[in-house]
Amino acid sequence: MLPFDFDYYRPETLNEAVELYQYLDQQGKQPMFFSGGTELITLGRIDLAYTEAVIDIKGIAECRMMQESRDLVILGSALSLTTIEEANLFPLLTKTASEVADHTARGKITLGGNICARIFYREAVLPFLLADSQVLLIGPNRKRIVPINEIFHEQLGLESGEFLVQIATENRFIRAPFFSVKRRQQWDTGYPLLTIAALKINQQVRVGISGLCPFPFRSKEVEAALNNRGQSAEGRVTGAIAVLPQPILDDVEGSAEYRLFVLRNLLFDLLAALDRV
Repeated sequence: MLPFDFDYYRPETLNEAVELYQYLDQQGKQPMFFSGGTELITLGRIDLAYTEAVIDIKGIAECRMMQESRDLVILGSALSLTTIEEANLFPLLTKTASEVADHTARGKITLGGNICARIFYREAVLPFLLADSQVLLIGPNRKRIVPINEIFHEQLGLESGEFLVQIATENRFIRAPFFSVKRRQQWDTGYPLLTIAALKINQQVRVGISGLCPFPFRSKEVEAALNNRGQSAEGRVTGAIAVLPQPILDDVEGSAEYRLFVLRNLLFDLLAALDRV
């Protein structure tokens, strides 16, 4: 049970959702867009989230879109991770998302909910960062399409009253060779220690990491080190470790030293897998 009450709204159009947010915000309701609700329940129980009005976007057709064409795959933000996994339109995303939480939770966690979450793992964003995907956002002032790598810096840079509608990814990235591994220190469905995802495009490896820092990231500096074919695998991995963003997490899931040890081994596995293709 949550320690507070809230009003619940389920708009059927994008404009209705935006207008509702503006009205409720003016009323001082601290409105919150909602698609899966798992984070509100988790954080609300420990007084880390609060709202007096929830706007559920799952009734909006554009947010539930799942479309594959010759050029693009478009995924709506209100699709559950289970739905995405079963459709398997983006294999790297399928593999990465299929290891978020457990099967029951993935039926409730949505794509947008994971990417926009306050919990720092947000693994589902990694494949889109690697694939130069485009995000469709809507808010009080405009509807806009933005490259995800221009707007995601530690978190999705949403304006006030704005929410994620869809993500579009070119098929050339969808079909690329990939690597995805999650490591946990404890049980099979506990919080992850590290998640690493990679794509190989034009003989260059792209890498995204979650669980190492208090934010998921793709690093061009790490990629440059790993793609330095003039170095041995040892030299490439050592060079990548040297340019990691900071800080490195040090918590109950694992010390900073242990995280770096696990990452180092995963980077060797990544190179072994993708250098062959």
